[in-house]
Amino acid sequence: MKKLSLGILAFCMLAASAPVFAADLALPVKAPPLIPYDPWNGWYIGANVGGSFGMARDSATAAGIAFTSTNTNFNGVIGGAQAGYNWHVNPLWLLGIEADIQGSSEQSTGTASQTRTFGVIAVFPTTGTLADNEKLPWFGTVRGRIGITPQPGWLVYATGGLAYGGINSNETLTVGALAVGNNSTVTRAGWTAGGGVEAIVATNWSVKVEYLYMDFGTFNTTFTGAGVFTPIVLSTRLTDNIVRVGFNYHFPPRW
Repeated sequence: MKKLSLGILAFCMLAASAPVFAADLALPVKAPPLIPYDPWNGWYIGANVGGSFGMARDSATAAGIAFTSTNTNFNGVIGGAQAGYNWHVNPLWLLGIEADIQGSSEQSTGTASQTRTFGVIAVFPTTGTLADNEKLPWFGTVRGRIGITPQPGWLVYATGGLAYGGINSNETLTVGALAVGNNSTVTRAGWTAGGGVEAIVATNWSVKVEYLYMDFGTFNTTFTGAGVFTPIVLSTRLTDNIVRVGFNYHFPPRW
């Protein structure tokens, strides 16, 4: 009977102290929710392919006398890569910067002529024909971007900035049976502006359609011709329209 009484007393003391021990135990803490990943924030890299529809405007003089001027189409296929960074400044507006480098098959060929007349008693007309082939084997841009995201997975943007490229010119002057050639390569800087639409199509991946207008300005090439058709000064203005499609991989943030 005495042992039973001691057991009941011990049980009652343990039950009374249970809340004290429970108060000392740490309660489980619920983890904060993860911030949703915004693919429009951060670095990205991608590739593109498209076409160009430009214009080469040439005018030339020989000894200060003008050849006929030419405007020729400057078309080709382009392809390359781009990389950039986006800042999604609020749920609607986005700012960014992007650079790209392109390979190109763009080229144009134009022909101009000039006729000189010599003699007093007898007239001897002499014609010089100038053929000019121009190529843009590569170009690149560095641009700012500003856009809106009307829906979480869509971006509509305007873009503009620096355009640069290497322009190769091949000229051939033909006077009768004589042909004289000239080759020159120049790297030109100009400007570009345009816009596009981009959409998220899978985790970290987007596709885009983009248009750019590029203007490389006017540059001159001087070379020795033949006979009275020398020296020759060729003035060229090159503008371009680019339409391309591409994809980007958006690097996820490191939490």
